[in-house]
Amino acid sequence: QVQLVESGGGLVQAGGSLRLSCAASGRIFSTYVMGWFRQTPGKEREFVSGIRWISGSTYYADSVKGRFTISRDNAKNTVYLQMNSLKPDDTAVYYCAGKENLYDVYQPDRYDYWGQGTQVTVSS
Repeated sequence: QVQLVESGGGLVQAGGSLRLSCAASGRIFSTYVMGWFRQTPGKEREFVSGIRWISGSTYYADSVKGRFTISRDNAKNTVYLQMNSLKPDDTAVYYCAGKENLYDVYQPDRYDYWGQGTQVTVSS
């Protein structure tokens, strides 16, 4: 099992920045890809960004390209999501997730482990 704990959410004005963290523990060696997803009430969980633990290859949704940056610190078993130029549309609960293979990075139902989520609210 892998445990994931997110932190760093909060309230920020439009144009501001936040950095989310996801600390992983447990059988981390079984996790090949880490992802960030977000969800608002009544909508499906949406892919935001992903990163491969070993190579560091990254993936982004079109809606966040150029504004969000995903990174990882292998020594700390932590993945980060730096969010700049935030917009009210970025308001959501953000979830960290891990998967045990390299496929279907964009699909939330392909992930094996999930954190509890952290709220991000962007005011206009």
